[in-house]
Amino acid sequence: MLSDVVYEGARAITGPYLGSLGASAVLVGFVTGFGEAVALVLRLVSGPVSDRTRRYWALSIAGYTITLVAVPLLALTQMLWQASVLVVAERFGKAVRSPAKDTMLAQAGTGTGRGRAFAVHEAMDQSGALLGPLLVAAMIAVSGYRLGFAVLAVPGVLALATLLWLRRAVPRPVDYEHAATVAAVDPASPSSALPRRFWLYTVFTAVSMSGFATFGVLSYHLQVRHVLSESLIPVVYAAAMGAAALAALGSGHLYDRIGLRGLVIALPLTAAVPLLSFSTQVVAVWLGAVVWGAAMGIHESTLRAAVADMVPAARRGTGYGIFTAAYGLAWLAGSTIIGALYGRSLVSIVLFVAVTQVVALALFLPLLIRERAE
Repeated sequence: MLSDVVYEGARAITGPYLGSLGASAVLVGFVTGFGEAVALVLRLVSGPVSDRTRRYWALSIAGYTITLVAVPLLALTQMLWQASVLVVAERFGKAVRSPAKDTMLAQAGTGTGRGRAFAVHEAMDQSGALLGPLLVAAMIAVSGYRLGFAVLAVPGVLALATLLWLRRAVPRPVDYEHAATVAAVDPASPSSALPRRFWLYTVFTAVSMSGFATFGVLSYHLQVRHVLSESLIPVVYAAAMGAAALAALGSGHLYDRIGLRGLVIALPLTAAVPLLSFSTQVVAVWLGAVVWGAAMGIHESTLRAAVADMVPAARRGTGYGIFTAAYGLAWLAGSTIIGALYGRSLVSIVLFVAVTQVVALALFLPLLIRERAE
């Protein structure tokens, strides 16, 4: 939660801040999309490393440290390239820590239900993501972007202190998982191969994410079209994060009860985003933020929880690395395309997003059919 105060507070103003340094809509879409791709694609490396070394805490602490240092440094940037590098560095920290962190979360959620565990985790994340933008908005109202970034050093220090305390309190999260479950799977054996179902699920998620705009592009629209004041844009992001927290809890509960069917709602939510968020009507923009946040909450919680149930326990780090790499590449491509289409027309964005969600649904149906058959 504390960490999300830091990096979600920064992400709430990344688009407008890059725009103030001279970035275009395409460049904002590329930088923010590239950052997300780095956060996800590099898990192809950090995932297998976490599986081989089992040094989950070390990787988690290193990744959080990179992120929590990079964000406050944005207050010192003077040039667009400097800010862009730090935006990507913040996401690099996420790439380092996430497979290890998700593996520990899957272990800890063995007894509670993984849908619930990932949902509660996401709700805590989004609680921080609600507070961070509000804090940044207040600082921008007082003194502009630089104070908004600088103040995030305080929750950053508190987050690292909490993480180190937790490392001492729970040194072996694997103890939450039944020993027989872990011991039964040898990473080198054929039984630990990633199943076909996982690969199809990964493709489905990637296609769906290719139609999901980053908030950097959405906030850029709010700034350049003067839909809202700069100090209100982080508040819009805070509203989105509140919606994400509630959606994560709801979808996690549904997943534990009815399985993959509970994820279908993410597709129409994603399709509705451009109709609302690229409007110049204030009410539509606020509603769009809620819809965008709800879709994000499902993507970042329950969609990840399903991966843990599809791959062998000893290959979870690798599975998460592959899954999120595909997710990130698709998000990079999609956000860049949406940024480019922004200069053409809203209709072209709406059509692009709608097509991606229809294709995603076609890929998802075989997964639902197989789940029912089982």
